[in-house]
Amino acid sequence: MCLIALALDAHPRYRLVLAANRDEFHERPTAPASYWDDAPRVFGGRDLRQHGSWLALDTGGRWAAVTNVRRMVPANPEAPSRGGLVAEFVRGDTGAHDYAADLAVRASHYAGFNLLVGDTQRVTYVTNQPGGYRSQVLSPGVHAVSNATLDTPWPKLVRLRRTLTQWCERADHSVLPLFEALADTAAATDAELPDTGVGLELERFLSPTFIRGGEYGTRASTIIAVTRDGVARFHERRFGPLGQEQGETVETLQLG
Repeated sequence: MCLIALALDAHPRYRLVLAANRDEFHERPTAPASYWDDAPRVFGGRDLRQHGSWLALDTGGRWAAVTNVRRMVPANPEAPSRGGLVAEFVRGDTGAHDYAADLAVRASHYAGFNLLVGDTQRVTYVTNQPGGYRSQVLSPGVHAVSNATLDTPWPKLVRLRRTLTQWCERADHSVLPLFEALADTAAATDAELPDTGVGLELERFLSPTFIRGGEYGTRASTIIAVTRDGVARFHERRFGPLGQEQGETVETLQLG
């Protein structure tokens, strides 16, 4: 997943709102969001190659999401799957803060990642790039992360974070404005582009919120909204090459 915005205790009805796009190669086999056969309390999408996930939650109120960190140094092909961190957290029983602390000793084994882990008490952000392991308990408000560190002001991150902030301020209940923001295909101007070492043409291609490509692009847009009494609505829209619609899943979960 390459863009996540989340609102923590920033909406009068929802204690958590998460709006995210997962960008991936279209040939990578993926299961739509559903309850997992091998972990029936967990709901989310599933990577069928490494059996991890980019975004999932369990009925106890635990959730996790991950993005990669874009950098010039190629990732080690033998590194463990970053999606395995999501699966490991939602299938376990360690709290978000303790899980982040335990991850410190092995975070360097993974290619660059940004990880968000949440439970009923707190949300913790963890990254192993740049400069090594770092964790941070998030304060109430609106935050966002893409393929750099938390709240790095890339244009698409700034736009999505602003939309979510305004949505919360209006006390809106319809998720359609959030899906519209996730579907934004506007590219950043060259002056706004980050320099992550991949070259100008690829920076341009990757700059929209919704990436529309034949081989690589946005595969899923997901919104999770959790009310203050623990009802979660998980809404996923899926896409194929060139943004072709491929299905939609809506599930309501009562969190313990």
